[in-house]
Amino acid sequence: MRDEASFLAPPTVNAVSTVGVDDADGAEPAARSPAASAAVVFPDDPACRNFVACLDYLKAADIERIEAALDYARRAHLDQTRLSGEPYITHPLAVASMIAGWRMDADAICAALLHDVQEDAGIAKAELAERFNPAIAELVDGLSKLDKIEFSSYREAQAENFRKMMLAMARDLRVVLIKLADRHHNLHTMSAIRADKRQRIALETLEIYAPIANRLGLHKMFRDLQDTSFHLLHPLRARVLTRAMAAFQGDNRELIGRIQNAIRQKIAEVGIHGARVFGREKSLYSLYSKMAHKHRRFAHIQDIYGFRVILPDIPACYLALGALHALYKPVPGKVKDYIALPKANGYQSLHTTLIGPTGAPLEIQIRTEEMHHVAREGIAAHWLYKDTEHGGADLHIRTHKWLHSLLEMQSGDSSEFFENVKIDLFPDDVYVFTPKGHIINLPQGATPVDMAYAIHTDVGNRCIAARINHESAPLRAELKNGDLVEIITAVHAHPNPVWLSYVKTGRARSRIRHFLRTVHNEESAALGERLLNQELIHRGVSPEKVPAAAWEHVIKAGGNRNAREVFTDIGLGKRLAEIVASRLLADDAVVAAPYAGTLIIRGAEGMAIQLAKCCQPIPGDPVVGSIKKGQGLIIHTHDCLVIRRSRSREPNKWIDVEWEPDPGRLFDVRISLEVENARGMLAQVAAVISQSGSNIENVTMEGDAEKHHSHLNFILQVGSRAHLAQVMKNLRRIPQVVRIHRATAHGE
Repeated sequence: MRDEASFLAPPTVNAVSTVGVDDADGAEPAARSPAASAAVVFPDDPACRNFVACLDYLKAADIERIEAALDYARRAHLDQTRLSGEPYITHPLAVASMIAGWRMDADAICAALLHDVQEDAGIAKAELAERFNPAIAELVDGLSKLDKIEFSSYREAQAENFRKMMLAMARDLRVVLIKLADRHHNLHTMSAIRADKRQRIALETLEIYAPIANRLGLHKMFRDLQDTSFHLLHPLRARVLTRAMAAFQGDNRELIGRIQNAIRQKIAEVGIHGARVFGREKSLYSLYSKMAHKHRRFAHIQDIYGFRVILPDIPACYLALGALHALYKPVPGKVKDYIALPKANGYQSLHTTLIGPTGAPLEIQIRTEEMHHVAREGIAAHWLYKDTEHGGADLHIRTHKWLHSLLEMQSGDSSEFFENVKIDLFPDDVYVFTPKGHIINLPQGATPVDMAYAIHTDVGNRCIAARINHESAPLRAELKNGDLVEIITAVHAHPNPVWLSYVKTGRARSRIRHFLRTVHNEESAALGERLLNQELIHRGVSPEKVPAAAWEHVIKAGGNRNAREVFTDIGLGKRLAEIVASRLLADDAVVAAPYAGTLIIRGAEGMAIQLAKCCQPIPGDPVVGSIKKGQGLIIHTHDCLVIRRSRSREPNKWIDVEWEPDPGRLFDVRISLEVENARGMLAQVAAVISQSGSNIENVTMEGDAEKHHSHLNFILQVGSRAHLAQVMKNLRRIPQVVRIHRATAHGE
């Protein structure tokens, strides 16, 4: 196999831009030597015997299938070794043992044993389906990387492999559980791998695998992945912190025991029996993160040690909480009820922080035995306890809702999908309520727009405002725990691109981008059709008279699927209308000439036609348009300084455009005033602008103490050049106005 682990294929780009994928499993793909053949794991080896022994919860027929898969995997990897020199089969055997420890079904265990045969032994998916069954073949395929596809960069390969695994996981959750077990074993067996690769794999684990484990409620694995990655990334810091933690425990052993006994005694006093109380220390990585984030030394971290109380039922949890608050004073605002409001990953507990006997804070978690199992094993508890009262059904439903949301986010390209899912992997829960009392779980920093999309895509696309706790609030307001949020919608509303700058959920980001991309393409297609039709008419041909065969030839030659895609390419500036017209008319003279004819615009066509921000053209201004690749038609004034050089250098890219007589909307324009400093001057100017039928979008003011003058810069909304002239004429009548002019982004 390859030297390095992961579905995230680390690329090696060569002269033809091919990416080679290596893997942290640490196997030599072609290690077929006599020495390798001697190092074989046989069925009677202790590792194999122990593995088969732990399958006692399965039926005899299932165990036979697993033994057959083990023998098949052993033969497939027969002459392969890991970089450490061990037989390669030791890796899939360890992964399958962890899967069996979660008491998963026979198909999952078989897939764990076979998870590398497709990549490393060249076994086809069809062969696995025939020899075992299609379900096992699908699981193995979902775990295999896209190493046969050429990618232009590591990031592209990483994103596409990530998308493949996450979508396979959305179809079957067992894929990600096997992948996490695979990564867990790889991290613990990396001593023979190069230091730079170890660090890259460890960083990848911290950024992707550990958050996935946390999102699925696999807290025990989450902590282990974090701590092991921390040791690989920062071995010296990890050793220093480990020694400091050991010294802390030794110095405080007596105090910890005394607090533990006090908690047990207090809980017994209120009539709760069967309680288990034990200490819990911060994980090494979380301790390091807190020190780094808050810039503190180890000695200044006060919540290194905490306590966990395991009780028989939920009423006992709340009773114990009251008893402990009577034992030690609680810290205000530090009580969190994750039993009534579970975290998105299914985690449930009561959290409280108390002031201990030494004055230092004590973190205490109170939960039932079932909650404790779910907190440690997360979604795996569904398999561990599916035949008992500990069903984990709520967690399973919640997890599948999240997985379903992944399918909704995969409409964009791989990098966008990768970004959106990574956003969702770092939730810090906020619970908000709808007016009907439904609870919606969102990440910290989420806005009403995030909530709108969490309710339904149509609600998000049509939201225009929000009320938080019965008061109007901006759409970018951050929601807080317990907020009552009402989303206000309008039928003709649509997403604003600005929302992308503040939404927090991957779902909202994905839905907004999908809408904008769709609308942009529709508007670009409409613009492209107008440009092409106008060019055909200029050549004396009615667009309806173009033969279907000519269209078919142009569509095929351009790699498009239909005429609409041709129009979109023209509207986006990817193709020139005169070139397409020439090919439709079978004209060999396809050298681009200056665009003939004038395009009539209203300025309100949407994203396909944009008014340049440098000169801010308004109806009445002489204007010219430029097709800019990927953006559509950009409208400038004739005398815009920004385009002077490019107009003379590239005349073929410019189109004469004219305004419709009545555009039917308002346009932004800048004006600058120099006024005498006087009380109420700004209010007087604003009143005249309002009386002239114009809106003020923005205003800034600069003072000049020496001249006793001030400069007022406005962005106004006007209907036309004539409307602007009337506004400026009315402003000149104010005696204190010294000078007034229309301004642009680059000056007068």
